[in-house]
Amino acid sequence: MVVSIPRAGAALGPRPVISDADYAAGPYWACDATLPAADPGPPPAAVDVAVIGAGYTGLTAARETAQAGRSTLVLDAGPIGGGCSSRNGGLVAFSIKPAHAVLAARHGAAVASRIYAEALEAVASLKALARDEHLDCDWRDAGCFVGAHTARHLRALVRDSAAPPAGLGVPFEVVSEARLREAIDSPLYRGGVLYPDEAAIHPLKLVAALALRARAAGARLCAPCAVRSLARTPGGFELATAAGPVRARQVLIATNGYTGALSPWHRRRVLPIGSYMLATEELERAQLERLIPQGRNVGDTRRVVVYLRPSPDGRRILFGGRASAAEKDVRRCLPRLRAMLAEIFPELARVRVSRAWMGFVGYTFDTMPHLGEQHGLYYCMGYCGQGIPSATYYGRKLGLRMAGRAGGDTALAGLEFPARPYYLGRPWFLPAAVLGYRLADRLGL
Repeated sequence: MVVSIPRAGAALGPRPVISDADYAAGPYWACDATLPAADPGPPPAAVDVAVIGAGYTGLTAARETAQAGRSTLVLDAGPIGGGCSSRNGGLVAFSIKPAHAVLAARHGAAVASRIYAEALEAVASLKALARDEHLDCDWRDAGCFVGAHTARHLRALVRDSAAPPAGLGVPFEVVSEARLREAIDSPLYRGGVLYPDEAAIHPLKLVAALALRARAAGARLCAPCAVRSLARTPGGFELATAAGPVRARQVLIATNGYTGALSPWHRRRVLPIGSYMLATEELERAQLERLIPQGRNVGDTRRVVVYLRPSPDGRRILFGGRASAAEKDVRRCLPRLRAMLAEIFPELARVRVSRAWMGFVGYTFDTMPHLGEQHGLYYCMGYCGQGIPSATYYGRKLGLRMAGRAGGDTALAGLEFPARPYYLGRPWFLPAAVLGYRLADRLGL
């Protein structure tokens, strides 16, 4: 395939041509890890708990219900962990998007503070789990740099970083434009903020580790095994699966960005948004260390989200973002994705791509994760791009709640899970929104 790549910062004009015929489709993470195998044989005819979705949420919740002695079955239409749990960038960060003041206005100051405290606890608990149980997930305390692409954005970034009440903020350090190369070698930014407590992982290895924990607790993993329909029965639910019917007393919907027609109520509340990623060819270590000192995660203040980090071996840049205004095959989005990388690092405008892939993250209309019970179905979803800490944390909370064990309480319980008129699961309005965001970013608004 031949693709045309825009010059950094250019909207129109001549484009250099680069051949990417030799790049591999599929996540970079599959280079040194494999998705967990499912258990052999058909699913059991009846269980206490059926979990639909075998990503971070479902595997974590299943471990808790199985450990409590509930017979637990995890089902997925694809491979175990084959959705965005094994396709994300592996960035571990504070996971609540709305500002504390915004949450306080919506839910009251006490609830807002509890939500913020849980978001801090989510990162800390995942780090403790990785350390205490020696999870093989390439945990690295990388820190993160968020670049501001205008001086006004830098002021807003500093103000927002300092805004949470005492004890509820994350440590940060302001990086002026004069010191920018200490954090990143890019002409795009006017300064930024360093967050030293953020981390990086290998997402596919984390999926495998969580699957091992769920299976060791007694959960059964069945995939690919799509659930085709779901019906209430006097004793709970009957699931029509690709391998036959299954009866379950409790059901958890843990499908996040892959929520489909099986449960229309949930589908109307989660927006599947494509996140596209590439892995560069191998770079010289000296070049990569100069471009991203200390090997940190990187994001910025533009509305069209981008994120990048070095690969765990320190030889490639892994770059992701919203490369399409409508969901498309990653092959068609690669030119724009590469151009977005070149805006940050112009010297990489002609770098070759070794891998390219995409996955669907689950956004919500209030940019908050949600969990609870509706019509007898439990659910946990809507992590808005920060599912690594929040899916594992809230998946555990909901698993404990389903098992009737202590520790399942959360500030998110009982919060309204908003929908929108005319939204039935296909985000028809997204292309216009993304184009508007791109214009605002280009104008520096």
